[in-house]
Amino acid sequence: MNSVRKKQLKAQAHLLKPVIIIGQAGLTESVLKEIEITLDTHELIKIKIRAERDDRKTIREQIIIETKAELIQSIGQIVVIYRKKPEPKVEKVTGPRRR
Repeated sequence: MNSVRKKQLKAQAHLLKPVIIIGQAGLTESVLKEIEITLDTHELIKIKIRAERDDRKTIREQIIIETKAELIQSIGQIVVIYRKKPEPKVEKVTGPRRR
């Protein structure tokens, strides 16, 4: 991703509120699934990680690896990530068969 695109995403993220908050339990499988679902829906999301500095870095890196998202910004407890929406699956619909 180029720096111009990243700058645009940072500007968009400025108005967002954190949609995922990671607390005492840390990064669990269910939290990862929720992040995946949210990324599929919104592409650009804010996550609040309530942990110590070193733990936040580890959690942030794990999220990026597991979700295959790109880190846009990380300031304190707030992380902004982006992943392009997957292409919708188009099913071929066939009409009634003619005899």
